[in-house]
Amino acid sequence: MTIDVPQDILDALTDVDMPRLPPELAPSDVVRLAGVEVPIYRAGCVVVGSGAAGLRAAVELKRRGDDVVIISQSAWGGTSACSGSDKQTLHTANTADQGDNYKAMARAIRSGGAMDEDTAYVEAVGSPRMMASLQFLGLPLPQDPLGGTLRYQTDHDEVGRATSCGPRTSRLMVKVLAEEAIRLGVPFYNQTTAVKILTDGAGGDRHVVGIVAMRASDRREENPLGLALFVSGVIVLAAGGPGELYRDSVYPNGCFGSLGLALDAGVELVNLTESQFGIGTRREGFPWNLSGTYVQTIPHIYSVDAEGAEHHFLAEYYRSTQELASNIFRKGYQWPFHATRMLDFGSSLVDLAIFSETAAGRRVFMDFNRNPLSVPGDLPFSLERLDKDVRNYLRKAGADQGMPIDRLKHMNPLAIELYRRYKIDIAKEPLEFAVNNQHMNGGIMVDTWGRSSLGGCYAAGEAAGTHGVTRPGGAALNAGQVFGTRAAEHISASGRAERAAMKDIAAMAEAGIAEILAALRTESLLTVKSIRSQVQARMSDKAGILCDQESVSGALLEARKLNAEIRDNGVAYGRAAEAVRGVQWRHMALASEAVLSALDFFIRNGGGSRGARAICDAEGESLPLARSGPLQDYRFRKEREAHRKEQIIVRLDGDEIRLSTRPNRSFDENARSFFERDWPAWLTGHIYDRGTDG
Repeated sequence: MTIDVPQDILDALTDVDMPRLPPELAPSDVVRLAGVEVPIYRAGCVVVGSGAAGLRAAVELKRRGDDVVIISQSAWGGTSACSGSDKQTLHTANTADQGDNYKAMARAIRSGGAMDEDTAYVEAVGSPRMMASLQFLGLPLPQDPLGGTLRYQTDHDEVGRATSCGPRTSRLMVKVLAEEAIRLGVPFYNQTTAVKILTDGAGGDRHVVGIVAMRASDRREENPLGLALFVSGVIVLAAGGPGELYRDSVYPNGCFGSLGLALDAGVELVNLTESQFGIGTRREGFPWNLSGTYVQTIPHIYSVDAEGAEHHFLAEYYRSTQELASNIFRKGYQWPFHATRMLDFGSSLVDLAIFSETAAGRRVFMDFNRNPLSVPGDLPFSLERLDKDVRNYLRKAGADQGMPIDRLKHMNPLAIELYRRYKIDIAKEPLEFAVNNQHMNGGIMVDTWGRSSLGGCYAAGEAAGTHGVTRPGGAALNAGQVFGTRAAEHISASGRAERAAMKDIAAMAEAGIAEILAALRTESLLTVKSIRSQVQARMSDKAGILCDQESVSGALLEARKLNAEIRDNGVAYGRAAEAVRGVQWRHMALASEAVLSALDFFIRNGGGSRGARAICDAEGESLPLARSGPLQDYRFRKEREAHRKEQIIVRLDGDEIRLSTRPNRSFDENARSFFERDWPAWLTGHIYDRGTDG
């Protein structure tokens, strides 16, 4: 930064206080179900999740006069409220200079393949509206003196559509949306965990009738687990991604998402093979992505073995100091691991090297008080000996300081302040980090209005599988806002959420509650701790950035065995709070089997390396090279072009995971709207395609 920013301004963008929740509304009734006195809450629509996407859906529904409530496991405790990076990105259409081309933007969003073309266009064309409405609510996106939004380039973004409020962009989004939801009078039910989606009907007529939840405030002698019933014919699943799926994760603790919940209800999921992995500090301390300026300052990266000896391990991978340093820098805007970037001495060799060091039992650190050491036999590090793109960026940023910490202070002092808040001073001590799971690109399969395969069930945010193999950095925040809004628009147009649902669903609720109680057994030998240990180790070790057919198939067999044991023996619990975790880990074990099933299906059908995963194969066509020689253990398959044009669908049928494929939905770029012809469809609501809503 060329201007010294006062500390109070830095503090305001780093320490983001959240609003106080309003008092909860009382239940409308209490009914005895399955031997338990269960409180009944009624709503036109129940939004599951209090992050940015869920809040957006609730705000838009309330603005339209609909009856909506939010239930949340932990308000302001999820991914969008607690995660971030050096300058956390919001990816939207460019609103300055010459504007943007939405069709070109859509092509960029879906460029990784396995993404619906119409969805990509919806996200592109909807992005300016989302950004403007967030600014209206008070989101402090930076502008130039003439009102143009400041932009920069992020990963999978060749144009520069990224903008940011600093390290806490998504938390600031949650803050302004939460304040609006509270102002509008949206009821919140906190410490409320959805554990069962209730449905009625059969086949294509199956539809939502309510949700069974566990609520700490509803625990009584006659209801020790705090079971509660939310009666509603419409739900929006917006509880984020399956953060607990991996041991090595940058998600905040306790993020379970709703994939297992949706699977259990027979909802179809899609693209579960696609995730994001990248470098960051783990959640055992302060979980944070180390993208952007953290690596663009080019700190020294090294490992330490069990005896305390340091290892300059990146020198074994890159041929020169210039190549090594330039690729550390590129992790700033090529942050997610990408299989093909292991080739030609690219930036993902950094991830591979770090992953290998960690697997060998070494701890990896980033030292901002040292420049990278030289590759043996080569010249020492110099800001004048960097690749042209790197050198030009640092010159434009004015980052010519001698040490990485001084370059970071100049480019982004907030990045330092953020860690200090958690008693980690990167200006004084090295920062330990690793390659972590960061985002699930797949999720609940939805159409362009956010509708799932289950009538009355919508999804938005990371819960929705709207992304393909890759996505531009910050596109997920935009997608959550776009689909939260579109789901609300569709629900409101249907008229199904105008008033609280009054249907009698006692029979469905009793069966659902009985199923939950049967799955929780105090005498079971299967504890939450043992399930967590098995699931997380299996996913991190066998389904991370490096996969192979034998390991994935073996992991899938183990996952199936675990779920069979859970069905036969239930999950143990002691205190009531442990019962909630028991249900959540039952769901997480199911989600793990679903992900491994999709990955196994993909690999067995010739699936190659793409996005976040390298499919290692001794007969693979691609061989990463390092300074030390060919990396034969990491030879990998190429992606098949046909797989870019389809998506893998996963659903639960009884106790069996069923898999199929479908082609990506298309979008006709040559189609043109015409006002007089198309206006009636808007006026009459035909644009909402409500024929399947019942």
